[in-house]
Amino acid sequence: MSSPRRVFYGWYVVLAALVITTTTSGLAFYNLSILLAAFVAERGFPVALASAATAAFFIAGGLGGLVSGRLVDRMDARAVIATSALVGAAALTTVGLLRETWHLFAFHLVFGFAHGAMSLVPVTTVIARWFNVRRSLAFSIGSTGLSLGGVLVAPVVALSIERYGLAAVAPWMAAGMIAGVVPVTLLVLRPSPQSMGLEPDGLSRAQVAEAPPQASVPYRDALRTSYFYAVSVAYLFLLGAQVGAIAHFYRLASTRDGTHTAAIALAVLATGSTIGRLIGGGLLLKIPARKFALALMAMQAISLALLAVSYSRTAILAATATFAITIGNSLMMHPLLLAEHFGTKHYGRIYSTSQMMTVLGVAGCPALIGLLYEMSDGYQVPFLVVSGVTVVGLAVLAAFPPKRRA
Repeated sequence: MSSPRRVFYGWYVVLAALVITTTTSGLAFYNLSILLAAFVAERGFPVALASAATAAFFIAGGLGGLVSGRLVDRMDARAVIATSALVGAAALTTVGLLRETWHLFAFHLVFGFAHGAMSLVPVTTVIARWFNVRRSLAFSIGSTGLSLGGVLVAPVVALSIERYGLAAVAPWMAAGMIAGVVPVTLLVLRPSPQSMGLEPDGLSRAQVAEAPPQASVPYRDALRTSYFYAVSVAYLFLLGAQVGAIAHFYRLASTRDGTHTAAIALAVLATGSTIGRLIGGGLLLKIPARKFALALMAMQAISLALLAVSYSRTAILAATATFAITIGNSLMMHPLLLAEHFGTKHYGRIYSTSQMMTVLGVAGCPALIGLLYEMSDGYQVPFLVVSGVTVVGLAVLAAFPPKRRA
């Protein structure tokens, strides 16, 4: 009688990535919008100043990802992720103490660097190594935590800060960062299938030898292709518009229909992103990745325009649901487009360099929205502008298709 087939360990790696991204997104990515509102309400920082500090977070995050991408190509990714999580937790303990402008920026710089070094770059690098055939599905499951963090973590943080204040909640956020990242990283995550004597996707060596060769483009060669810059510039605009909208999303909903609606909308945003990403991961097994990415860009442009003109609870939640579908999938598509075309040998450096190029948009759009908000006295004009920014990203990706590899 044959023994039951063991589950490929790569799926445990994917689940570990799910826990890590749930924690980091809930306490960092989605939390930025909550912290921005709290810094304005509790500390009296102007919206434009708090938005500029949020921009500093993303600049530092890009640098953290750049450093992390080079490190994980040379050493065990677990050390990089766990160390960065400890630094991020230390930064979170200070949010209740921020009183001066330099405090605000120092926090965002340190926290942003730590977040960039522990999240998407090292996590997607590890997943890309473990999967070739089912990479899109593995990416979609592992990165679902980017949405689950908004469902399970961010609403709790938002309501806790509203009730108890920043100072009381700060140590709990720090403890959550350590508990949600460090144990699973050290105990479950593994840097590659080869480190356990395995092959990607759980295939045998004979099956790997018979499979079509995978892309393996050197870092310097990747940087000489127009496709690398098309993807990078397209996501500069797309992710800039998306992150800018998310940074101000909680405040938009709360100022238009109260904090209760804002908390519900935040949950809808994260839930819709989770569902959309899982569906997208399955569709990508049948649909070309680039066409799927272009469709998502069009949907984001429409949803941001709808948010610009939504004032009632029903309208806000409907526009939020549309926007949510694009969020998780778009964050997944950037690394996936690069991994599929350039391979995994130098993926950490390739993706982190591309991500660093997107920082200009990601860092600039939250500040741009804050500035336009104060100039126009509302969020209608800013959200219409970032809708147009998304269209620019769509046009760039559409104009430069990848060249077939010889």
